[in-house]
Amino acid sequence: MFTGITRGTFETASVERRPDLLTYEVELSEELARGLEPGASVSIDGVCQTVVSLSDHRVTFEAIRETLEITTLGDLVAGSRVAVERSSRVGDEIGGHDVAGHVTGTGEIVDIRHDGDICDLQIAVPKPWMGYILPKGFIAIDGSSLTVGEIDPAGAFKIHLIPETLRLTNLGSRRTGDRVNIELDSRTVAIVDTVERVVARHLDYRGLQTNPHEGQ
Repeated sequence: MFTGITRGTFETASVERRPDLLTYEVELSEELARGLEPGASVSIDGVCQTVVSLSDHRVTFEAIRETLEITTLGDLVAGSRVAVERSSRVGDEIGGHDVAGHVTGTGEIVDIRHDGDICDLQIAVPKPWMGYILPKGFIAIDGSSLTVGEIDPAGAFKIHLIPETLRLTNLGSRRTGDRVNIELDSRTVAIVDTVERVVARHLDYRGLQTNPHEGQ
């Protein structure tokens, strides 16, 4: 598990592509690499990855086809910078929200606006996801725990980024058309799905029918 508090961005040192497998190395800082061992979990752009091997600060990861199909890791090239967070430990401060590193899929940045030091991103996602994206709710973008701003039920939402978030993540360098990894908040998903099932059963018992996402 992760807290969604990105520790910075780090350079991808090498990328090797084979059928159904991507092997890549990330050059971490001394602080982040300290105590890291093979088998440990690290969030790379919001994707939970297992440490395969490491040499000094250079850490090797592998991503299989299923991961590449639903995340942005398949776009990595040598020199790409990725957002990194070590897995949380008992006693760590939870500054964001519980993030599993199990990416739901990708969204597309469709609009970027700057207002002083604040950067607003509008991100388009599949319409069915909007039932789980609520104003002031949690969402993880490239592994960073963020608060949802305004939403468009047709399939988009905004996030408002402060300078510190822009400094520690890749989000400040994103451009219109870029894809980002999205992890929906698991608690919100569980609550919404549970309520919809209960309502559907109640209406079915009364001989009525409803579409829980109608009008979204």
